Amino acid sequence: MTEPVWKAVERAVAGRLQGRRTGPSGRSGPDVVSDWLAVEVKCRRSLPQWLRGALAQARVGCPEHRLPLVILHEMGQRHDGDLVLMTLQDFEAWFGMVWRCPTAG
Repeated sequence: MTEPVWKAVERAVAGRLQGRRTGPSGRSGPDVVSDWLAVEVKCRRSLPQWLRGALAQARVGCPEHRLPLVILHEMGQRHDGDLVLMTLQDFEAWFGMVWRCPTAG
């Protein structure tokens, strides 16, 4: 029997972030955890093109020493709740596998 795609995606993300897939626990919580990350993984057949376009726009003219990000803000809401979007490739390039939470030991 073949593993569902979403489980394979969670495993792949866990591997890339040096974390572990938590699996179904009967309660809500992150899909992947590491020493310093709690990750909710969402797998969709396709993502909105405007999101990909926004990332492409952030990359235009972005020098190597800067991190291209998209900030998603909902009108009328506080900026504390804004979402930060970046590619996994950029995340790994900036934060790598050596970054650890100071409280993780």
